[in-house]
Amino acid sequence: MSENSAAAWQALTGRAGERAALLGAEGLPTRRVEAWHYTPLQSLNGIAWQEAPALEAATVKQRVEGLNLPEHDGLLVFANGRFCKELSHLPDCMDVQEYGDGSAVQPLLAGRFSAGLNAALRQPGARLHVPAGTDAGLIVMVSLTEGDGVSTHLHHSVTLDEGAQLTLLDVQLGTGQYLTNPQVDVHCADKAHLSHITQQAESHEAARLAIVGARVGERGNYDSFTLNQGGVLARQEVVTQLSGPFSNTNVNAIQLVDGARLNDLSSMIHHASPDCTSRQTVRSVLSENGQGVFQGKILVDRIAQKTDGYQMNQALLLSEKAQMNSKPELEIYADDVKCSHGATVGALDEDQLFYLRSRGVQEEQARDMLVQAFLLETVELVEHESLRDYLLKALPGHV
Repeated sequence: MSENSAAAWQALTGRAGERAALLGAEGLPTRRVEAWHYTPLQSLNGIAWQEAPALEAATVKQRVEGLNLPEHDGLLVFANGRFCKELSHLPDCMDVQEYGDGSAVQPLLAGRFSAGLNAALRQPGARLHVPAGTDAGLIVMVSLTEGDGVSTHLHHSVTLDEGAQLTLLDVQLGTGQYLTNPQVDVHCADKAHLSHITQQAESHEAARLAIVGARVGERGNYDSFTLNQGGVLARQEVVTQLSGPFSNTNVNAIQLVDGARLNDLSSMIHHASPDCTSRQTVRSVLSENGQGVFQGKILVDRIAQKTDGYQMNQALLLSEKAQMNSKPELEIYADDVKCSHGATVGALDEDQLFYLRSRGVQEEQARDMLVQAFLLETVELVEHESLRDYLLKALPGHV
């Protein structure tokens, strides 16, 4: 690491004292680090990120009210890394816990850069607990960031006891040139079900390094869906461990990348127990000079017999300069498994476009229709009907 890079990194992490100094010794990941080969962080060098200042309550309220959120059972609002209690509420069936040491999830994220950065500069986030056998409904969590040269590092945890259910809509947005580095720790006990939908709509000038670690017990289910549509450089990393028999995870995503932006969806699904299933569908639409990245790994332990894992990444390029980097990976140590992965990259079908044009559809509208059809199948993987409608409205041209 060069002296300039080291100095920039110390500026980024210096306000966290000794822990940040230890992290800073490793520097920012470059292309030489395999996990970051397609998403190098050199663009973050030279910016002395500062703690984001508090925002006025009236400003935050106005931003939240303008989101047209779906009907929900609870709302949590964070602005520039601070909890807005006056705008937040939870149903009576839920409670907020002290975080503790996070021992159930933390080993999943050991050695991962985004988690290390969050550990160094951590800000307290939502710490949610759903008691056994309880359905807490739909909770919306809004994280708003505003400012230039500032950063936030919220750390959330979600714990579902045996048989509990929760749907969490995680909306992240902002204005300005900032860095956001959220972490979410998830623990689904036996037979618990968490549906976690993330709408990443950060400023197109912002950088984002987000990470989720989820541990799933016997017959539990962690269902993840991410809509990546913001950030000049944005990485969403999902690490899931299926630690109990017959557990399941879905890690699906849509990426919409234009301009000269880069969006990265990276995942690692660890089958650590037998008779578990995982599904992953990621579709990207890239235009202008946009770059998309998909890195997905399925790891199957020797004990994890009768694993069923599937992974598919598909990209649609709307310009000759758009670029998609795809790296699916299987690492299997069991004998009795069914695992597969695939990737496709292509342009709009000219025959389909010609057919629509021949029926009197204008070219721009025809292109929108084909893009919508490409994305619709992935959105339909979201189980919650009102959230499907909400996500569809966020897509180009509205499906």
